[in-house]
Amino acid sequence: MPMRQDRAVDGFRLAYERSGPGAGAPAVLLLHGWPGDRTDYREVVPLVSAAADVVVPDLRGFGESDKLEAGPAAQYTAAAQARSLIGLIEELALGRPVLAGYDIGSRIAQAIARDRPDLVRALVIAPPLPGIGDRILRPKAQQEFWYQAFHQLELCSQLIDGRPDAVRAYLRHFWSHWSGPGYEPVGEHLDHLVSVYGPPGAFTASIAWYRAGAGSVAASLAEQVPEHKIAVPTTVLWPEYDPLFPREWSDRIGEFFAAAALTGLDGVGHFSPVEAPGAFAAAIAAAIG
Repeated sequence: MPMRQDRAVDGFRLAYERSGPGAGAPAVLLLHGWPGDRTDYREVVPLVSAAADVVVPDLRGFGESDKLEAGPAAQYTAAAQARSLIGLIEELALGRPVLAGYDIGSRIAQAIARDRPDLVRALVIAPPLPGIGDRILRPKAQQEFWYQAFHQLELCSQLIDGRPDAVRAYLRHFWSHWSGPGYEPVGEHLDHLVSVYGPPGAFTASIAWYRAGAGSVAASLAEQVPEHKIAVPTTVLWPEYDPLFPREWSDRIGEFFAAAALTGLDGVGHFSPVEAPGAFAAAIAAAIG
């Protein structure tokens, strides 16, 4: 059973798991993606927790964390998600943890590092990253990003929310299509996803991120080269087979990060901590060390 945040932030309390040697060890905060939850890191945690205090939360609206009916633009953006995580860092006295994330977890980790660099030791992140720009409007990209427009429609909730069979079919598509050629979600994993995304209201809460305008399409079109780059040391893990974020989109990382190192994950698709837990854990260990 997960633990729960003692102090609510904006009314939300996060569920999280914590493991490791305890006080005094360097801290790591692992941030999951959509459509996943904290179990995205089930194979990473054992590889890191021998040497680090590892905290893995469910984000707002996901898993066993609170799912409040709140205006998405106020409570489900990257900044709003970051507020909950900053509250968790402070409540657990994590000091300056390494933040690791992929998918929406990557965007939230970047938001914390940009706005509160004093709280962050280093980043280990996989796409999305800034620098995509209007390339996201190219026909091939739009063939992949259709779901972000679909998530804006009430029809999406009507067709999927509270319908376990529809949830299973919808999430299976993404876990199969976005992963690399050597990975396929097993029944046990899908059963778990249905258990957390299938109850009434759970799926709709999970897509509040997109309804807040926080998806990659909106974010990429709005991005501008910042006056001040993200300064914390950053390791970027870029998969070979991610259909959403081709490797050539990594060409502008230096415009947004002051100290970033790019590493390719060969043979891997979008779900980097699930498909390549060893490489993901190794990058975290290097960031700690």
